[in-house]
Amino acid sequence: MKDAWDRFNWLWEILFAVAYLATLVLVVLDDGDPVRKAVAAGALTALALSYLLWGRRVVRDDDSPVAQRWVFAIIVLTLVGVSLFAASTSGFILFMACPLLFSTLEFRPAAVLTTVAILLNPAATIANDGFRGPTLHILLPMTAILVVFGVLCGKFIGHVIEESRGRADLIAKLEESQAEVARLSRDAGTAAERERLAREIHDTLAQGFTSIVTLAQAIESELDTDPAAARRHAELAARTARDNLTEARAMVAALAPADLAAGSLVDAVRRQADRLADSSNVVVRYEVDGVLPPIGTAGEVVLMRGAQEALNNVRRHAAASAVSVRLSAVDGAVRLSVRDDGAGFDPDRATGFGLRGMRSRAEQVGGRLSVRSGPSGTELILEVPA
Repeated sequence: MKDAWDRFNWLWEILFAVAYLATLVLVVLDDGDPVRKAVAAGALTALALSYLLWGRRVVRDDDSPVAQRWVFAIIVLTLVGVSLFAASTSGFILFMACPLLFSTLEFRPAAVLTTVAILLNPAATIANDGFRGPTLHILLPMTAILVVFGVLCGKFIGHVIEESRGRADLIAKLEESQAEVARLSRDAGTAAERERLAREIHDTLAQGFTSIVTLAQAIESELDTDPAAARRHAELAARTARDNLTEARAMVAALAPADLAAGSLVDAVRRQADRLADSSNVVVRYEVDGVLPPIGTAGEVVLMRGAQEALNNVRRHAAASAVSVRLSAVDGAVRLSVRDDGAGFDPDRATGFGLRGMRSRAEQVGGRLSVRSGPSGTELILEVPA
């Protein structure tokens, strides 16, 4: 990226060209010695060519060696001196040489060389016309003014260049910071997506496969003793496998859960309750209190997955004989309550992914999860704001 000084460098090129051409015309039109005029014109042209062929690259490159900068500055000072001593009208070239010196060197050495270049003008007049030259009484005070003016302009030029470089460095650092923030955001998004997929797999595919394994074991034990029950469990295993396949396709297509895609939240939770009743001896009671307020797809997914996880835990761990599932509208939220009469557990010491995943899901949509458990059973309450 170019900084401000580089973007407006074409203005300096215009000043360079105007100063060179104007000074060259004045030298050519002067009534002095033709040889001196030729020497002055040659020095001016050499100065212009030195800048165009080499100097501009040295000046623009911030990493150019200091020795090269000094060599170019000495060449500029030498050619300016030759042109001034050859023709006094060459003094106008100082309008080009002084800014060029300040652009080439640091401020202090540039100020010294600029002062020397300005003093060469009265020195050349004294050398050519002596101390009684017709313009010396005007040239001396003008020289003092030009020295002060040149140093002040050089200070201003240096300040502009430093400010421009400082802004360029700041922009570069900001771009680096933005790139780092973008990278961290991508990493955080990737981690969140991985956690979401882990919850989805745990709440759908893993639970479905667990159910299929449990049903297969039941079929194996019932195949000889109770063929009717074995057939019923085989049908349920096939249905669970089909549901798992549907869930997998929905996850790949980034759709809502298959149960929600096929109907409302009430229907999706009812299907979860029916599956528990069909695959176990647990008595399941399902209730819906009134009309539920809309909570959006994200909220419905949280409640449906919560019911799925809670009922799966009842089937696998609670050893319960009855469970109650209830959906209700409470204080601007939709509440899911799952209560069983099983053995209970200590929620603070639970290490599985299920409760942690439910709580994380609820927090993402502004909801909350509470679990109360004891020897007489467990109650899980999951709320999602409307």
